[in-house]
Amino acid sequence: MEYRLETSTCGTRIPARAHGGIATAPTQWSADDAVTELYALHYRALVRLAAMLVRDTPTAEEVVQDAFVAMHGSWSRLRDPEKALAYLRQAIVNRSRSALRHRAVVAKYPPAPPPDVPSAEHFAVAATERDHIMRAIHALPRRQRETLLLRYYSDLSEAQIADTLGISQGAVKSHASRGLAALRALLETKP
Repeated sequence: MEYRLETSTCGTRIPARAHGGIATAPTQWSADDAVTELYALHYRALVRLAAMLVRDTPTAEEVVQDAFVAMHGSWSRLRDPEKALAYLRQAIVNRSRSALRHRAVVAKYPPAPPPDVPSAEHFAVAATERDHIMRAIHALPRRQRETLLLRYYSDLSEAQIADTLGISQGAVKSHASRGLAALRALLETKP
């Protein structure tokens, strides 16, 4: 199978496949043959055109490749295959406009910055502090420990703590006061 180029009336070079020296009409080409030939002849120029439109070579290459893929998929519906290059140019201009619109929307609504993530050292220090606090709490007498945990961890009122422990509200106040003082003293000492 041999390929040669024909020039259409509008000056566009289009591929023509010759079978035994007789050129077949462009409408009889397969999409693969036509797109392959157009790609080989015009890809660079089309990328330059798209790059001028979108001001970005990687995006321009994507635009051109998408246009070639779309043309390949719709080759059988192309009314005048001799105008395939004009179709590609129009598709590239339209896709470039879409890329620029997308860029404008992205610029207008930038994504929220990621939240500040604490460092690994922060977590290590927090774990050490938590261990130190838990050791200090467990060093307290049972009633003081229970009173403080029910008050500050479970957020219960004095009346609820008294009901839970089966003691008076005065005893709850006393255990809480003594427990906080003892906890403060224990936490001031180094582990």
